[in-house]
Amino acid sequence: MSYGRQEVIVNRDCPAVTVPYGSPVTIEEGCSATITQQLGGSYTVIVEGNLYRIEGIDGDALGFEVTEEQKHIHDGPVSAQSIEDYAWSVLATCYDPEIPVDIVNLGLVYSCKVLPISGDQYRIEVQMTLTAPGCGMGTFIADEARNKLLAIHGVDEVTVDLVWDPPWSREMISEPARLQMGLL
Repeated sequence: MSYGRQEVIVNRDCPAVTVPYGSPVTIEEGCSATITQQLGGSYTVIVEGNLYRIEGIDGDALGFEVTEEQKHIHDGPVSAQSIEDYAWSVLATCYDPEIPVDIVNLGLVYSCKVLPISGDQYRIEVQMTLTAPGCGMGTFIADEARNKLLAIHGVDEVTVDLVWDPPWSREMISEPARLQMGLL
């Protein structure tokens, strides 16, 4: 996890999305990029004055070694409760690309329910919101959460629904996150 800025030269054409609009783009090889945030397996960079998010799988374009993603494994037997506990910790690895605080501590995740499908297979249903309804990154944050939850051993299905009721407010941010953001 890194909060410091780091200058790099993009060493190959690299897919990215614009922040906060979420439009797909390609950052061209040879561009100078400033990494502003490296959290949760993705990168937020500034290129020519514009903010972009780059997925961890493309970290090699920024000079980082990409490791093969492994299945998330939690300790103990597979049960709805053990998966739910682990799912909350997985959700805490998803970050808003503009704010160095995870979506759980931002208060964006309203619920995370684990339901049995059959045998040791489970379905996770998440309801979450965004800091602003017009946030173009919403579907990307929800997709990241969904993909990370699908990687949990014993999880076969995941739905992440964006909801707007109740509306998000700064009071929903955890106390440690408020302290980190200088809001206390």
